Amino acid sequence: MLQERTMADFLESLNQLMLQVQVTDLTGSALSLEDGAERACQMIIDVRAALRTVMLGGNGGSSAIVSHAQNDLSEAAGVRAMVFTEEPVLTARANDHGYGSVFERPIELWAEPGDLMVTVSSSGKSENIIRALQMARKQGCNLVTFSGFSSDNPSRGLGDINFYVPSSVYAYVESAHMALIHFLTAGPAINSTKPGAPR
Repeated sequence: MLQERTMADFLESLNQLMLQVQVTDLTGSALSLEDGAERACQMIIDVRAALRTVMLGGNGGSSAIVSHAQNDLSEAAGVRAMVFTEEPVLTARANDHGYGSVFERPIELWAEPGDLMVTVSSSGKSENIIRALQMARKQGCNLVTFSGFSSDNPSRGLGDINFYVPSSVYAYVESAHMALIHFLTAGPAINSTKPGAPR
């Protein structure tokens, strides 16, 4: 629950939290925020250059974030990107195989080596997110995760690059995730290398 009394207080707290975002690699080694962002941007640029696909998964508010990111990747960055939240298919998968499978199954069907899987999860421990990451790794994808809440959440240990927001408040974690992803999908590193972009 938010404790701030004014909008200015909220924004000041969010600003301070953004500067505390922690980034790690697959080995758990700490990276600076700038280094982590640069590496994640390069993964997106490499996917675009190789005509591979960025796949994105999230639940609830995080699902809205990844849908927004899919649009930005496609429209602003010229990257092939997909989400797995089309309602009839999502509910069919959940009904037939359980909600834990709703991202894992399409990744198993469609992911190819060199694709990029991006997950957004406030808790970092949703079963369908963990299973998606594990399947994407099995299929030869690179992985970027965004999580919050507990510092030892399982998502944080599965990505090649992991962005962790040290807060247990949904409003802060989701706002931070959206800001981070906006930079990765529509920031200067991506757009400066977009085909046809001014150099």
